Amino acid sequence: MFKKILFTSLFLTYLTSFSQEVVHSTPVLLKNNRDVFQTVDNDKKEVTLFISDKIKVKAFLLNDLLQITDSISTERPDRKKFSNIIGYNTNNSNVRLFWSSKDRNLVFTQLFDFKTRKVTTEQTTLFANNEEVLQNFSSKNRFYILSLVKQSNILKLHVFDQDGDHETRIIDFKNYRFYKRDNTKTDLYGIFEESLLPFENSFSLQNITTENPTSITDGAKKRKCYFDENQLTITLDSNIDFTQIYTIDLKTYAVTEKVIQKPLIMGGVLRTSMNSNSFLIDNKLYQIKTSPDQFYFTIKDLDGNVLKEFNVTTETPIDFKNSEISVVGSDFGGTRVLETSSQFIRKISKLSPGISCYHIGENTLITLGSASEAKQGTTPMYVGAGLIGVGISVAAAGIMGYYNSTMNNFNSYSNRKVVKIDCLFDKDNNHVKSELQPLAFDKIRTFFDTYTDVSSQTLFKMQNNYYLGYYDNKIKEYVIRRYAD
Repeated sequence: MFKKILFTSLFLTYLTSFSQEVVHSTPVLLKNNRDVFQTVDNDKKEVTLFISDKIKVKAFLLNDLLQITDSISTERPDRKKFSNIIGYNTNNSNVRLFWSSKDRNLVFTQLFDFKTRKVTTEQTTLFANNEEVLQNFSSKNRFYILSLVKQSNILKLHVFDQDGDHETRIIDFKNYRFYKRDNTKTDLYGIFEESLLPFENSFSLQNITTENPTSITDGAKKRKCYFDENQLTITLDSNIDFTQIYTIDLKTYAVTEKVIQKPLIMGGVLRTSMNSNSFLIDNKLYQIKTSPDQFYFTIKDLDGNVLKEFNVTTETPIDFKNSEISVVGSDFGGTRVLETSSQFIRKISKLSPGISCYHIGENTLITLGSASEAKQGTTPMYVGAGLIGVGISVAAAGIMGYYNSTMNNFNSYSNRKVVKIDCLFDKDNNHVKSELQPLAFDKIRTFFDTYTDVSSQTLFKMQNNYYLGYYDNKIKEYVIRRYAD
């Protein structure tokens, strides 16, 4: 019944407002416990929308106007065996979903073939008992699972091509040196085994997608990776003295290393009272280093040459910021504004510092700040007029736990304290004195100030626009809105 209603009723509706556009709205009855997930093919300007419940997975192929051109329905894999969707890859207009068991040892694939209107499945035993899974990566033609062999310097890349064929690549880091937060020598396993709690778990690797705004929550992670079709780059900031950058060529699987020093903080400051981090974009490394009474912000090339450097103390102004100093989720609730550099420095040095970068035209929006660990509870937080949280559940980040970086970044400040400033720089690394305009994420948060009775949310980017999908529980319609920066 659901398939019939959705397929016959899904017609294009256009309503325009100053900040958004409804590109799809259809009357449909959605029951509880439905998850929504999508894949995007920017080359073909197609979206495959998946709607899953406990029994069925339904796939809808949408064109660039978000009109349904085809659909397929199949049984959901055995819930006792396969708990999560971990990724996907594509072959023309066909999409292959990857499900895994809780221990990640078994992988189950479903190929949705819209030409034959068939769904082909396959089960694979993948991991050995001595592997820790670090991250998954989906591309147009391939799906990767990155794992770490225990007590070693070896990474494994499990690669599935567009035909579903699997191979494992061994990447050996034995020729490189690694140091923990306390400056003791270790191996690659020791770097990932190190617990950075309360903010970061062992064997965690934060995936960064620079095409979307990255939250300070994600930017504050010490172990980050950046994936594209050609290479995978891992950055390590556990040690406060330097950033280690490892780039894996996804054609040859060769590894190159860069070690970029961080600024020295003089004056007898205890090592344990300092902190640091970095963010990588456009072959530039943005670094931050803090102490209780000062912080450094530097922009460097990948040879370690300083392109721009700022040192702020408790006595000097932050003259390169384009926003107020804001504290989100403070003990007083909501957002409050700090007035002085000393307040900002004290706050960021007590939490986990981080950087995020996002392109706005030819300029780069740089957010500097820090974040706390997540607090217990589900109370939404506000940033200015925007709502963070809006009851978005894990399902909104993808079906059965699949990580949706766009939705995660939008929703990442829930139940945290975040201190931040926004700065605008041009392509030559010069500060741009300009008033910041609202981004698509800001418009979406403002929208949720009014519309809170929603469910089955998803958020994705196609070309230069963001699309928010949600079920309006009051009017019983599924709606997709378009936003632009």
